[in-house]
Amino acid sequence: MVDVCGRYQFSQEQSKEILQIIQEVQDKFGTKAANDVRRGEIVPGCKMPVLLGSDEGPTPELLVWGFRTSRSLIINARAETALEKPTFAESTRYQHCVIPSTGFFERDGDKRNYHFTMPGSTVLYMAGIHDVRGGIPCFCILTTAANDSMREVHDRMPLVLEPEQVEPWLYDMKATETFLKMTPPLLEKQLLDAQIGLW
Repeated sequence: MVDVCGRYQFSQEQSKEILQIIQEVQDKFGTKAANDVRRGEIVPGCKMPVLLGSDEGPTPELLVWGFRTSRSLIINARAETALEKPTFAESTRYQHCVIPSTGFFERDGDKRNYHFTMPGSTVLYMAGIHDVRGGIPCFCILTTAANDSMREVHDRMPLVLEPEQVEPWLYDMKATETFLKMTPPLLEKQLLDAQIGLW
């Protein structure tokens, strides 16, 4: 199978947490920057709000999804090997970010589309890493082996964080290896209408 999470959802109408992040983007970067943030289905190459650690707490910055190389755009990094790969090692050790979303999309082997969300919550946080590549601030989503809620659809999934894990991921670099080995929480799965075209 190809790697996972090539699309995610970012919807302020569905989540007060996402709405708050958009407001913080507006306060920090201006109305135009906030209005330019894509809503709905997010694809690689989009400039999106991600949370970085700052003295004031987790703070949104606008980064482009994907590390650009001479040959491709790398959107995911495997948690199991990220510390060993030259492309990701330094970012994985020292440059953490959190990608806020209202869920992510995945397609199974029969090309059926699914939407995954966090049970009991309107926001789903994914662990990521960030860097500056070719002068462009950018991020990758970390992925790991699928848990029971994901395995029937795909053998990989994003490294999803519980809300209380957001700040430790951003600030506690000594816990990096523990996070990279953890099993993400179980998610809710919804089969989307066959007429919805995600790809």
